[in-house]
Amino acid sequence: MKRNIIEINQDLCNGCGLCINACHEGAIELVEGKARLIGEEYCDGLGDCLPECPTGAISIVQRQVKAYDEAAVERRKVQAKLPCGCPGTAARKFTPGGNNETGDVPSQLGQWPVQLHLLNPLAGYLEGADLLVAADCAAFAYGNFHRDFIRDRVVAIGCPKLDDIQAYLEKLTTIFTANNLASVTVVRMQVPCCGGIVRVVEAAMANSGKEIPYRQVIIDTQGQIIEDIKH
Repeated sequence: MKRNIIEINQDLCNGCGLCINACHEGAIELVEGKARLIGEEYCDGLGDCLPECPTGAISIVQRQVKAYDEAAVERRKVQAKLPCGCPGTAARKFTPGGNNETGDVPSQLGQWPVQLHLLNPLAGYLEGADLLVAADCAAFAYGNFHRDFIRDRVVAIGCPKLDDIQAYLEKLTTIFTANNLASVTVVRMQVPCCGGIVRVVEAAMANSGKEIPYRQVIIDTQGQIIEDIKH
């Protein structure tokens, strides 16, 4: 049938992922760092994603495509939900480090959980804390991540490419609003899609109305710090 549907200009797309969060039908995914319409039947053609695109890469066109399938959209939403009620999500604080007699490098982690979706924004250890918000790949790329970034900080990790950025925005806004943080450090990878974690932190800080000392560190895929900016 001929109907309205979105079209994404791959040359203009910067892989920020904002359109993914704006699409209530889940019709868009990041593929190799670019936003792609993954199925014509998932797109309702209303264009909620258009105003979120910072580069103007998305437009509405009219062409012969599959009909919008609301039932297929609902099935996708159900499949995408991953319930979590495990004991491992319980918030707790502890003393980092351990026995180093063997020469092993001790962990510097001082709280649990660390995944941003699971972090309790009202956990007592957040008050007055130095908060680290890190792209989850960064800890694998940078060899001294525990020593240089985790030590003496509360940790929140996430993936701006694969996770729900809107949920991150809401969680971080609550964290910034409800707690008097001493500082915020954001560690991201050099890859373009990783910039989403910086944008969501800055947006949450603006939403909270607070001015918090803020540092952004960018790491390349070879594990080198290529940029370290203090705001």
